[in-house]
Amino acid sequence: MSKQSPDLKRYMDKKVNVTLNGKREVTGVLRGFDQFMNIVLDNCVEITADGTNAAGMVVVRGNSITAMEAAEPL
Repeated sequence: MSKQSPDLKRYMDKKVNVTLNGKREVTGVLRGFDQFMNIVLDNCVEITADGTNAAGMVVVRGNSITAMEAAEPL
């Protein structure tokens, strides 16, 4: 089984919306990723039912990501 990196290069330095396990959502600027789809988001904001929480720069484990979409044109 070959380890290929996810094709996220076109999303680099773009704002993305990420849906996580437990229907949690975060948004931020994609700064990096690896072959396990662990991602680094800058200016990250967690979106909750009560509003938003600024989180700064965060690392999101790839196995907790259920969906990811561009929040701005590529």
